[in-house]
Amino acid sequence: GVGSPMAKAFGFVDYGGPETQEFLDRPPLEAGPGQLAIAVRVAGVNPVDWKIRRGFLGRERQLPAVMGQEASGVVQQVGPGVNGFTPGDEVFGQTAAGAFAEQTLLRAELSALKPEGVGFDQVATLCVSAATADDALRQLALGAGRTLLILGVAGGVGSVAAQLARRGGLTVIGTASDSNRAYVESLGATRIRYGDGVAERIAAAAPDGVDGVLDLVGGDALREVAGVFTDRTELVSTADPATAAEFGGQYVARSTTSETLAALAALVAAGELDPHITHRYPLGHAAEALAAVESGHSHGKVVLEVA
Repeated sequence: GVGSPMAKAFGFVDYGGPETQEFLDRPPLEAGPGQLAIAVRVAGVNPVDWKIRRGFLGRERQLPAVMGQEASGVVQQVGPGVNGFTPGDEVFGQTAAGAFAEQTLLRAELSALKPEGVGFDQVATLCVSAATADDALRQLALGAGRTLLILGVAGGVGSVAAQLARRGGLTVIGTASDSNRAYVESLGATRIRYGDGVAERIAAAAPDGVDGVLDLVGGDALREVAGVFTDRTELVSTADPATAAEFGGQYVARSTTSETLAALAALVAAGELDPHITHRYPLGHAAEALAAVESGHSHGKVVLEVA
């Protein structure tokens, strides 16, 4: 068992804006089949967190709901049918019960061991944004020497996608605000300013055309550049299925496994992938961490340091 006093958690009590968020007390959770109970060290904060709270992804959750999709920590208890993990292991993975908490459950099939010498903060960011970037690039399957356009390159997914694409021999151009210019260039990508004339600026940066598009923004940002890529099948979007379909592209197909998570962690350990954590907040400041992401202005990754 994992019996101990109530654990602090942060979640929402109704669908809506930040005013529905609050701190919750919950008893420590026992690991069920396919699960790991962990003491949380760090949780990643992602746009999906506020989208869930606003009800954009359905309203079927049991409320109150603890927020957060990805966490790192130390295994307390291994659930039935789980192999490859033992209590005391340092792990990271996708949560089954919210990440913004002192204690939670991970889905064992979407969890992996933290490599020695890599921080809990670094691996806490791999399950959502890094894994989404990895999945999207697999789906695009562009060979070395091709040119990839990333719409919204400065965010958590874009930052990793740019690094993985460059590692695969691709030329990367990406849209970002003026304030993120130096940051985008540090990723090895060519920065394209948003706004009027963006399609012309992309055409100038990629005179031979764009071979694939990773859309992390959707809507008008995608419509404005629709003319720059000829093969519409080479569009993968994480933003919304409707906009992707409008242009004959595909919504991202998630294919992450424990093995692909372990491979991403190994790249971090080898110094070949940097999640670029730019903002850190203690659990008590979870609302501020979410606001930083919900504003849409943060670059890199935001994390909550729980313990």
